[in-house]
Amino acid sequence: MDNNVLVPKPHRILNMLKHTKTECTFRVACDTEPGYGQFFMLSLPKVGEAPISASGKGRGYVEFTIRNVGLLTQAIFELEPGNSIFLRGPYGNQFPVKQFENKDLLIICGGTGMAPVLTMINHFYDHPEVCKSVNLISGFKNADAVLFRDEIEKFRARFNVITTLDNEVVEGFETGMVTAHISKIPIRSFDDYNIVIVGPPVMMHFAALECEKNGAEDSKIWVSFERKMCCGVGKCGHCKINDTYVCLEGPVFNYSVAKDKLMTNPC
Repeated sequence: MDNNVLVPKPHRILNMLKHTKTECTFRVACDTEPGYGQFFMLSLPKVGEAPISASGKGRGYVEFTIRNVGLLTQAIFELEPGNSIFLRGPYGNQFPVKQFENKDLLIICGGTGMAPVLTMINHFYDHPEVCKSVNLISGFKNADAVLFRDEIEKFRARFNVITTLDNEVVEGFETGMVTAHISKIPIRSFDDYNIVIVGPPVMMHFAALECEKNGAEDSKIWVSFERKMCCGVGKCGHCKINDTYVCLEGPVFNYSVAKDKLMTNPC
């Protein structure tokens, strides 16, 4: 039973960092290190289970940035440091970080879509020699919804960072959807590059289209899907889109594959 991949195990909450009224990062004691973009199944007995990507990792811990939107997340938000949460995983594939080395990199994320790429961004921050350049466009609904403020300010020291609010005009932020700012990145001038887009499916769809308009090739774009992954091991079929099991073949996909197989109806 101990080797059953479907059996979660308790892990102690080390601390909690509240970002907004509805988002909080939980640091959990864990000796299993996830890959960049992988997810765990988080659960509480008699409440439920949900897939959550790791937003941070370090020696002896993993972090999860969670939005309080349902019964499970509401119960998790009622926990305190010292309480236990149940985990199994990590599952899925990861961003091909080695493939990004010695090239220009553009990362586009919307809202909580920054969480699945945060460990990767921190990797490049800690190793600034790895990429030719790192460009980050992060979009949020409004100023009250901004996540990872300290990290974003830290990234500005080494990366080209654009942070935008959908409809608000606030000092220190651009205004408009992330798609309105993609043209500011000189994609056509890059000799070799990769683009990572993470957010709601409709946002990823239109951001990818805008990247194409600015000279990007489909094969250079990577996206991440989190779709109803209930088992994490390809058994339940809830995450299946057409013939693709997102939990097994994803959540990270090259856009040349995702464009036709996963994003035919992004809305």
